[in-house]
Amino acid sequence: MRITECFGIDIPVIQAPMAGAQASALAIAVSNAGGLGSLPAALLDGERLRQELDTIRRATTRPYNVNFFCHQPPSADALREANWRALLAPWYAEFGIAIEPIDAVLPDPAVGRPSAAAPTRASFNRELLDVLADFRPPVVSFHFGLPDEQLLAPIRGWGASILSSATTVEEARWLEARGVDAVIAQGLEAGGHRGHFLDADLTRQFGTLTLVRRLAAAVRVPVIAAGGIVDAAGVRAALDLGAAGVQAGTVFLCCDESMTTPLHRAALVGPEGAHTALTNLFTGRPARGIVNRLMRELGYLHTAAPEFPLAGTALAPLRAAAERLGRTDFTPLWAGQNTTGCRAAPAAEILRGLWPGPGAGDQ
Repeated sequence: MRITECFGIDIPVIQAPMAGAQASALAIAVSNAGGLGSLPAALLDGERLRQELDTIRRATTRPYNVNFFCHQPPSADALREANWRALLAPWYAEFGIAIEPIDAVLPDPAVGRPSAAAPTRASFNRELLDVLADFRPPVVSFHFGLPDEQLLAPIRGWGASILSSATTVEEARWLEARGVDAVIAQGLEAGGHRGHFLDADLTRQFGTLTLVRRLAAAVRVPVIAAGGIVDAAGVRAALDLGAAGVQAGTVFLCCDESMTTPLHRAALVGPEGAHTALTNLFTGRPARGIVNRLMRELGYLHTAAPEFPLAGTALAPLRAAAERLGRTDFTPLWAGQNTTGCRAAPAAEILRGLWPGPGAGDQ
């Protein structure tokens, strides 16, 4: 069954939720154009979530998706934070920034002591659920697995479809066993954070088309292809291999309704946009972005990075200082491997370019 039937949309394309790069405007534009627009809630507290959902409700009667992270909140560790800042010290010195002092003397190394860093990305919780319940969106999606069943039950109760990302067959089967309505097959090409939750070994993850074919054979629920899809040919290939639809994000990053910064947009359409890599430096969890100075000089993946999402706290002053100079040395430039579709245009136009037309991929 195609996601057009599952979600009551016209075009089998979900606009990927992209926290920090969009708000409700992009979700509204895609939904009104016949796709499934998505609102990312990972950076929203309850009040801001309510404001965004109210905006969507006033602007469209079409189906839309609200996306949440459901990671385990981090156990902050002052010693690890201090070591991370010490690793960044040469760049602090280069930019003339004083490192905020953190007491790294722990009374009990086995217990640790909270650092000054605070999470910048919220995990789905009761407060967010209470706000969501007032709007009852038709689709709710999750990244990093699923929240506890007591948080999912009310969503099922109002009849919403529940989606989550899988990066392996095992994760897809785990999600199916817990009652999701569709699985998002997140291939290695995809931009932003990896959605893995059962196994962090990146060597066990597949490219999008291989993953779609494996998941379509392994689970009975619809499979949605995500990663590297920027044109109608990519949509057709995914449908031909058994996908019920696709999720596309990078192709929308330069559209009129996105909030992507000028520096990020320039990187996406410039030669550097062709080189992306997985890195944990910016948040503490592997995510795909355009390679920049920090990644080149420190290495893409580093064991010293604090637990997700705390790594970004110490980087914030460096990022701000570099951006004031027009540089992206310490800026996370999230993007998938294929940035060729990035262009300034209305989201509706981008969406229409992704849809190859009725009958594509039919067996």
